[in-house]
Amino acid sequence: MHKNIGNLTLKRAQDSGGKPEKVLNWHLHSNEKEIMNKSELLQIRLYNQLLAGCSLKEPQQIVSWMGAIQSQSLDLAKWAIGVRMGSKAVSDVDEALNTGKIIRTHILRPTWHFVSAEDIHWMFDLSNPRLKPIYRSYARMRQVDEDLIYRTIPLLEKMLQGGKHLTKSEINDELLSQDKVFDINVLNQIIHYAEMEGILVNGQLKKKDQTFTLLEEWVPRKQTVHKEEALGLLARKFFTSHAPATLGDFVWWSGLTITECKQAIGMIKSELICETMNGRDFWLKSDLNIPPINGCSALLLPPFDEFVVSYKDRSELIKKTHYGKVMTSNGLFSPTVMLDGEIVGSWKRKAVKGVPRVELSFFEKIPKRIQQLYEPQIKLLEAFYSK
Repeated sequence: MHKNIGNLTLKRAQDSGGKPEKVLNWHLHSNEKEIMNKSELLQIRLYNQLLAGCSLKEPQQIVSWMGAIQSQSLDLAKWAIGVRMGSKAVSDVDEALNTGKIIRTHILRPTWHFVSAEDIHWMFDLSNPRLKPIYRSYARMRQVDEDLIYRTIPLLEKMLQGGKHLTKSEINDELLSQDKVFDINVLNQIIHYAEMEGILVNGQLKKKDQTFTLLEEWVPRKQTVHKEEALGLLARKFFTSHAPATLGDFVWWSGLTITECKQAIGMIKSELICETMNGRDFWLKSDLNIPPINGCSALLLPPFDEFVVSYKDRSELIKKTHYGKVMTSNGLFSPTVMLDGEIVGSWKRKAVKGVPRVELSFFEKIPKRIQQLYEPQIKLLEAFYSK
């Protein structure tokens, strides 16, 4: 049998003579309007976010699919890619960063993100007009003179020409050699402005330190994408990788205006369907092909993972009473322990006799059989950082 939800067709086991291509327990109401429940929403998100049944194996493929992956804490942010690949090592993520397949920069919102090299230019062009005023306000708040910043940026550009990759400390040393003395606050603003002008991005790693390099040398622009096309590209990436999601979620994640986000959704509306839950409209792709999820989904996600941070409303992810245990009022997120798409605890890495180990902490008492489900994830996480 086939069951139609707008343009979405769910194929059952008897259609293919084997395993169902989709196993979703949809409920048809008397008004024939399809309404998701929470478990269905979370199951689809797990699949779309590559946390269930992911077949992509290269770091840049993961980042490209996701559109952008928030990467505040660089070392732990690499696990956001690793947990989706399932078997790779941190060195594979480092290699993608060191060869410019993945770029780390401030994009979409005023925070660090991983973005694929193939997307960096059109995504920068789209988000930069919204980011630049924010960083200007930061400079004013810190009383850093904008004229000084713009006088110094050409010095950074010159010192990095020829494919150089310098850490912040090395940039500061170069400036000191030219009798340019800046405290760390001023230097940070200079570097941020250089990013906002499309001059600098993070480059190769030097041990654990991120460097800066010239964007156009590191990732030469191949073509210019007009804004209307870029809006459609961003909406398609978001609702492919993050759906079901609301307009508000898209506004929050993208950093764009409500008007721009409505325009972006309108450009791909023929590819989407809209479902309602708890009075909120969720958009999702109409060509979903979700395999069954066998058993419980037990995951360990890094702080600021896209599964948690990219939604404005996180009520489906965590009980209100536990919210402050992993998310602070000033926007800090802890590593999370996930069970079937819900946050049930937190985790941390600690050294035991010099060997890194993962320690879990649950919000409520969890049966031992459920706790044991995390053992493969713990081994995977520890192996990821030890290879």
